[in-house]
Amino acid sequence: RMPSCLLKLTRVVQSHKPWALFILIFVFVSFAYIKLYWGIGEDPKSRGPTYGLSAEISCAHYVPSPLDIAGGPSPSTGKVFFVETSEQTSPSYLFSCSVESAARTHPTSRVLVLMKGLAKGNASLPKHWAFSLLSCFSNVEIRPLDLTELFSGTPLKRWYLWPLRHWEPHFLPVLSDACRIVLMWKFGGIYLDTDFIVLKNLQNLTNALGIQDDVKLNGAFLSFKAKHKFMELCMQDFVQNYNGWVWGRQGPDLLTRVFKKWCSLRTIKSMSCKGVSALAPEVVYPIPWQNWKKLFEAVSALELHKLLRNTYAVHIWNKLSHRTKLEIPSQALLAQLYSQFCPATYAKMKQD
Repeated sequence: RMPSCLLKLTRVVQSHKPWALFILIFVFVSFAYIKLYWGIGEDPKSRGPTYGLSAEISCAHYVPSPLDIAGGPSPSTGKVFFVETSEQTSPSYLFSCSVESAARTHPTSRVLVLMKGLAKGNASLPKHWAFSLLSCFSNVEIRPLDLTELFSGTPLKRWYLWPLRHWEPHFLPVLSDACRIVLMWKFGGIYLDTDFIVLKNLQNLTNALGIQDDVKLNGAFLSFKAKHKFMELCMQDFVQNYNGWVWGRQGPDLLTRVFKKWCSLRTIKSMSCKGVSALAPEVVYPIPWQNWKKLFEAVSALELHKLLRNTYAVHIWNKLSHRTKLEIPSQALLAQLYSQFCPATYAKMKQD
């Protein structure tokens, strides 16, 4: 039938040459415009560079020996978890800095980066500068995130397997909230969001989470022993009081609800109760989310020292700050944090 159709089409074109020519030109121009539009509209950050470290830069240049790390090698053990629940496999500078700073401050701990977008099995990592840089750290492991396996044996298994779950408006943040509490319950250790810069070893903050402001706890940092009752209650609350349509309900709101019940509190305050600690804001949230722009303001070395005196890690509030331009090099607070606590990532930023 194809030859017959082509013959008919040829006859139509021959009998309506001007119109056929006009239609062909219109289709070609439209296709070219759409191609150009999408090429311009695509966010270059979403593609990310697909090259490794420059050939002349070796891991030895990027990564000091443990003895060169401020304060000397730590006797810490255990695991530090980072999770990427989207299909993204092009880590940002901040993502790289988060993992690098954790690897430097926890040289004897396993720093596990779990990414949903990575192929399972023995496939090699995507060719991206951040993977090349982070592979220089012997304690960093980058692995696929198997969500079905992670949630198996927990109350969240049925929640995750519901077919329409991914249509919810905040599904990815909620999925991240689910992963962190299950990781803490199953394996124990430290969980960090990928928009933290770690300043000090966190291992002595056990069975702890941070207060973000006067009314809420936040789960961007969690540190718990495996099978802890508090995390078990968090999993139960996640399912029993689930509402994926309200921002934060399965994250900060959940942790706040459970902690208030755990300690029989009406309001949140810095305290330790029945073996679980709510850390003061300056410990891991020294910059309140309302003041995130301070990260991009210049500070002196003295101001920086005062600001971070009692701080173990700094949350960068990437959801609010990610579109703000950061001058490199500069005296901006965030630039100084990059420079001091993830120097390999900072060198790459300057190079780019």
